[in-house]
Amino acid sequence: MKRLVMFLLAAVGTVAAASNASVEEVSGDLVDKGLNSSRRGMKSVDWNGDAMETPLVNVTARIKSLENLLEVFNPQRLARRWIYPYDNLTNDCGTHMDQYLSQLGEGVLWALKMADASGRYVPSFFWGNSYWTGSESLCYHLNSNASKLEAPPFKLGFYTVRLQIALPQYISPNDRRFLLGLCLPFSCNKQDVRQLLQLSARDEEPEPRSIQILKVRSPHNSYIMWHDRTFWILFAVSVLVLSLMALGTGYDIYLVHQSRHFFNENYTYEITRASPPHLGERPMKLDVGSFTQSATLSSSDGVINHGLEGSLGTLNESIHTTSNDSDTSENLGLVAEMVLAFSVRRNVLTICDQCVGSDTIPTIHGLRSISMGWVILGHTCLVAFKYSDNMEYRSVVEKEFLFQTINNGAYSVDTFFFISGLLVSFLYFRTVSKIDITQVTRSTGFQNSALQYVGLMAYRYGRLTVPYLFVLGVVEVTMKWFYYNSVFEPPTADHVSCPSYWWRNALYINTLFPVQDMCMLWSWYLADDTQFYVLGCALLILAVSYFRVAAVLTIIFLISSWFTTAFIAYNNRHNPSVDDPLALFDKIYDKPWTRLGPYLVGMIVGWILYKTDCKLKMSKVAVALGWMLCIGCLTALVYGLYDTHLDRIPAAAYSSLSHTAWAICLSWIVIACSTGYGGYVNKLLSASFLYPFSRVTYCAYLVHPIMIRIMAMRMDSPMHLSLEIMTIIFFGQVVASYILSFVVSLAFEAPVVSLLKIVAPERRKKSQ
Repeated sequence: MKRLVMFLLAAVGTVAAASNASVEEVSGDLVDKGLNSSRRGMKSVDWNGDAMETPLVNVTARIKSLENLLEVFNPQRLARRWIYPYDNLTNDCGTHMDQYLSQLGEGVLWALKMADASGRYVPSFFWGNSYWTGSESLCYHLNSNASKLEAPPFKLGFYTVRLQIALPQYISPNDRRFLLGLCLPFSCNKQDVRQLLQLSARDEEPEPRSIQILKVRSPHNSYIMWHDRTFWILFAVSVLVLSLMALGTGYDIYLVHQSRHFFNENYTYEITRASPPHLGERPMKLDVGSFTQSATLSSSDGVINHGLEGSLGTLNESIHTTSNDSDTSENLGLVAEMVLAFSVRRNVLTICDQCVGSDTIPTIHGLRSISMGWVILGHTCLVAFKYSDNMEYRSVVEKEFLFQTINNGAYSVDTFFFISGLLVSFLYFRTVSKIDITQVTRSTGFQNSALQYVGLMAYRYGRLTVPYLFVLGVVEVTMKWFYYNSVFEPPTADHVSCPSYWWRNALYINTLFPVQDMCMLWSWYLADDTQFYVLGCALLILAVSYFRVAAVLTIIFLISSWFTTAFIAYNNRHNPSVDDPLALFDKIYDKPWTRLGPYLVGMIVGWILYKTDCKLKMSKVAVALGWMLCIGCLTALVYGLYDTHLDRIPAAAYSSLSHTAWAICLSWIVIACSTGYGGYVNKLLSASFLYPFSRVTYCAYLVHPIMIRIMAMRMDSPMHLSLEIMTIIFFGQVVASYILSFVVSLAFEAPVVSLLKIVAPERRKKSQ
C-alpha cells in the first residue's frame, strides 16, 4: 500500500512538472540539470531536467513495450490532446496544426500522408538504430501535389530534431541520441516544434525515461548558394578553366589537322615528359609499327612527387603531333604552349599512356593503386556505419577475422609515405649524378643549395595546391549545403572550419592544430607529407656534400619518432588491439612526429636503389627467405592483433614500431621487384593497366570523401548494412571517385604540370 501511494505521488508530481516545464534547446553537448548520472533513478518526460526521480526498483513493472518507452512524437496522440487555440504556439502554426489534426482525425488522405512522413520509434533499437527520420521526400512531395484532395491547404516543412534520451541502465547503460524527422506546417518555428514535442511526449503514465532536446533544425534556416562568395570564386575559376580547355583542345586539333595535311603518311609523336626545373633530359627513339615515337625521358621524372602523386610525375607527359624534322613545341610561342597545356586531347593521352620512363620504378604504380582502393574502402565503411539503422552490426563484424583489413587501413597511408620518401630520394640522387646542378642554379656553395631547396619547394607547392584549393572550396560549399538541407547531420563541421581555417590547409600546417578545427579532415595526409618533404629535401641536399651527417640525422629523426610515439601511446594508455584505430586521432594518428618512420625508410630504400643501380645479386635461399619474412610480417601487422590483448608497454611499442615495420616490408617488395626477383608480384604491381589509375591517385584521394558524403547526405533515411550492400557501395564509390578524379586531373592537375614544365629553367634556356 505504501509503495502504491508513493507511486501515485510520483506520477502526479511528474505530470505537474512536465506541464509547467519550458523547453530548452541545447547547442552542442548535453547540459545536465539534475539528471542523475549514476542512473540509480530515472525521470519521466523531462525537458528541463527538473522532473521527479522514480526508483528503478519498480521499473520493470511499468515497462510494457519499447514502443511506449521511446514514443516521442505521435500525431494521433497529439490530436487527442489538442485543444484549440493552443496558447504556446504562434497564430499561423496553431491554425495550421488545428486543420491538420482535425483532418487527421477524419482520415483525410493528405493528413494521413503528412503523419506518415513524420518519424517515430522504429524497431532495431538494440541493433543501433538511432534514426527516426520519417520521409523528407514524401513531406515535400505533398507540397507539389497537383490534386487538391491530396495536397494540404498550407505549405509543409521538414524539421529535424536531435534528442537525447536516458533509459534504465539495464536497457541502455549510456544515454542514446536520436534524430527525429517531423513533417509539420512551414509556419511553425523552432519554439513551436519544441512545444509540440512537449505536448506529444507527455506521458499518460509515467515512463522511466528522461528526454532532452539538443537541437532543432528548421527549414526556415537555409543556405543560399548564390550569396556565398566561395561559390562565385569556384564558378569563376571553373568558367575560366573550361574556356581554356576548350581553347586549348581546339587549337590542338587544329595543329593535328595541319600536320596531317602536310604529312598524311608519316607521323612523329613526341612524348615529352616534363621534369622539375633542375632536371636533365635524354632523348630516346622507339619505332612502333609505322610510327616513330621520340620520347624525352626525364632522368629524374617526379623528384617532387609524393606517395599519392608519385607517378603523377608522368602526368607531365604531353603528347605532341609533329613533323620528322622539327619539334612543334619548340617552334611554338610561349602563349601557344600555355594554351596547349589545357588541351583535353593531350592530357587524356598523357594520363592513359601505357609507357613509363626508364628512371621510374613501375612497382609503385601497383602499390599506389591498391592502397588508394584500401583508403576508399575504409572511408566508405566509416561513413556507412555512421548512417545505418543497424550500427551495432559493426560491433559484430569487427570480431570477424577479415574485418581486420578495414580496421588496419591506416597502413595504406604508410604506403603513400613510403613511396613518397622512396621517389624523392631515388630520383634526386640520380639527377645530381647525371647533371651539373650548378649549371641550372648558376651558383655554387650555400647559394646553390638554397636555390635548389627553394626551387623544389616552389615546384611542389604549385603542383599540389591548385587542385587542392579547388577541391577545398567545393568541400566548403557542399558541406554548407548539406548542413542546412540534409536530413542527417554532416560527419564533420567543414561548413564552419573551412571558411575560418582554410589558410592552414593552404600552408600545409593543419595537422599542427586541434582536429576539431581542421578543414577537410582527410587532408591531414597532405600536410604531413609536405612537412616530410620539407625535411627530406633538406637532408638530401645536405647528403650531397655531407653524406654521413645527413645519414646520422636521418637515423636520429627515425629513432626520435619511435620514442615520441611510444611515449604518447603509453601516457594515453592507447591499446591498438582494443581501441578504435582513430581513438587518438589528434594525438597519434595525424601528427607528423608519429608518422615519420615510413617516409624515412622510403628515403633509405631510394638511396639503396640508386647506389646499386637497381642491380643486386641474391641467392635463391635469400630471395625465398625475404619473401616469406615479408609476407609473414605484412600478414601479422594486419591480422596479428585479432582476438588479442596487449599490455601497456607492448601496446606502446607496437604503436611506435608497427608503421615502420610495414614500410620495411614494402622495402623488400620494391627492392626485389626492381632487381629482378619479383616474379608474379612484379608483373601484377607493374601491370600497365594500373598506370592511368596511379596517375590520378592524388585527385582520387582529394575527391573520394566528397562522393562518399554525397551518397550519405542525399539519403532521407538510414541504410541497412550487410556484406553484399557494402561490397556494392564500395565498388560504386571506387568507380565514381575515379571518374571525378579523372575530370579534376584533366582540368587542374595536368595543365599545371605542363605549365610548370614551360617555365622550367632548362626549357627557358633552350628557347633562348
